[in-house]
Amino acid sequence: MSIVLIITSALMVLLVLLHKGKGGGLSDLFGGGITSSLGGSSVVERNLDRLTIATGVIWFASIVALGLLFKGKGVG
Repeated sequence: MSIVLIITSALMVLLVLLHKGKGGGLSDLFGGGITSSLGGSSVVERNLDRLTIATGVIWFASIVALGLLFKGKGVG
């Protein structure tokens, strides 16, 4: 179960970094505010959103499962 947590944590970091910056934050500092034709289409952004949400749900479920597992063993 902890392996699932490690994999989903790394995947969440990667997926969040792949999102297009909305402006006004650190993304503008590193050139994220510059619009280009390589930014992707709305279909790609929607699929990236769905994949990020699904990964987040799996990540959250693995944290809850590990918490219940450790609570049952009396470690926590």
